[in-house]
Amino acid sequence: MLLYGIAAVAVLWWFLINFAHANPATLARFFKVTGGVVALGLAGLLAVRGRIDMALLIGGFGAWLLGWNRLAFSSLDGRSQRASGRTSRVRSQLIEMTLDHDTGGMDGSVLTGASEGQRLGSLDEARLRDLLAECHASDPEGVRLLEAYLDRRFPHWREHAKTEDQPQADVPSPSAAMTLEEAYQILDLHPGASSVEIQQAHRTLMKKLHPDQGGSTYLAARANQAKDVLLKRGHR
Repeated sequence: MLLYGIAAVAVLWWFLINFAHANPATLARFFKVTGGVVALGLAGLLAVRGRIDMALLIGGFGAWLLGWNRLAFSSLDGRSQRASGRTSRVRSQLIEMTLDHDTGGMDGSVLTGASEGQRLGSLDEARLRDLLAECHASDPEGVRLLEAYLDRRFPHWREHAKTEDQPQADVPSPSAAMTLEEAYQILDLHPGASSVEIQQAHRTLMKKLHPDQGGSTYLAARANQAKDVLLKRGHR
């Protein structure tokens, strides 16, 4: 017992000498790590002796001290974040449109023409109408994409737009052939995605394109076409 007492005093003296001026946060971190290691060691010893219930309890406490639970939750959160942040891209001759799956927000860029290189979000309503006129002249698909964008950003633009000489585009089912690359971009999938992933991505996107969410029938038709193209790919 005397030897144990001397050892305890020696350990206490060593701590006082080495940690007297240490940062409190560093000390707390040290004791948590030490306590976690000791708790896990004790849990292992109890498990060997058949005390599984106590081993689980003390082992869980040790894991908490070591922060393993936070690491696990961070990993799960990281996977959740990777699953979010998806976007769909639809390209026409003059513009490329993007749709954020999380927020339903739409934006895009001008590929050519008077506003080449500019983001749609940087253009005011008047300049977007000028871009729409360019699309009417040479880019029917761009007309539908830009009208969908205007509907979301300026809900009453049609009431004020003087487009009597420019017939409004109907909302058709896309008839142009869609490539696999375009289909993957629309559903934000990687080549080789499974049929389950395709169906899930399609359902998620269609929720954002629902009329109650300010959706676009044309974009919904493009999403349906993309799903069909990718599903048929697996039967070739």
